[in-house]
Amino acid sequence: MRIISGPASKALAEAVSVQSDIPNVQIISKIFPDGEVYVRLDGDIKGEKVSIIQTTCPPMQDNNLLQLAFLADAAKRAGAIKVTAIVPYLAYARQDKMFLAGEGISVETIMRMLKSAGIDELLTVNIHSEHSLTQFPFPAKSISAIPLIADYFVKKGHKGAYALAPDKGAMYIAQQAQTVLSGKAGHLTKTRDRYTGQIIQTAEGLNVEGQTVIILDDIISTGGTIVGAAKILREQGASHVFCGCVHGLLIGDAKQRILEAGVEEIVSTDSVPGVTSKVLLTPLISQALKGAV
Repeated sequence: MRIISGPASKALAEAVSVQSDIPNVQIISKIFPDGEVYVRLDGDIKGEKVSIIQTTCPPMQDNNLLQLAFLADAAKRAGAIKVTAIVPYLAYARQDKMFLAGEGISVETIMRMLKSAGIDELLTVNIHSEHSLTQFPFPAKSISAIPLIADYFVKKGHKGAYALAPDKGAMYIAQQAQTVLSGKAGHLTKTRDRYTGQIIQTAEGLNVEGQTVIILDDIISTGGTIVGAAKILREQGASHVFCGCVHGLLIGDAKQRILEAGVEEIVSTDSVPGVTSKVLLTPLISQALKGAV
């Protein structure tokens, strides 16, 4: 087996290579003046199974996706017998169904493109909807980084903290964290207008007075959900409020707004590299790769 370092996840791929003891194949990449991308494998992979590690996060998700597809095609042309895409953040995965007439389903379109490029299977981290994996044209799996995030807070001295999901649908995330934090878990009630996207949150039956609460979610984009949750928790008398998410997109002033709402620290993984990426996915991906060898 060989690991191929995608340009968007070079540091992660190299760290996984060291921890899993799987050789790492470097690549040469560049972006032409007109914006088109170029990649070339710099190593022999004939007869090998390869895993391409390449996140597809903003702000260059389209370029990242094309680099992934080009690397898969190059790997097959170079004689790889199997190509696995390891995509920590999978772009376009949130459009996994038709909400309004006339829409497409973006995640299914992306997966068909990747299959045509030569990808045989896919591994991602905390995909927004695991049900969508069943619609992919190849075997696909999502692994969870929530226990790693919860462990970060335990090491910071917050064992026993309340694990809060922003809505009932994300309760499974809070429960995953709860197994590490060893505290209570619950969720807010949330409704969203499908046309405007406006969110209404309530805290029916929630008792967090005097407690340390960690709001947990898979993705933070604009931060609206977390801001609303933090304000509710402060009104309910929570003593400390933290936020943990797998994919910290934090578009625009999201980080500032969340902190101003009363969140003391925002923690995310390096699926989306940034200032809040305090939890490394290296051990999680290394473990998954070792199980596949």
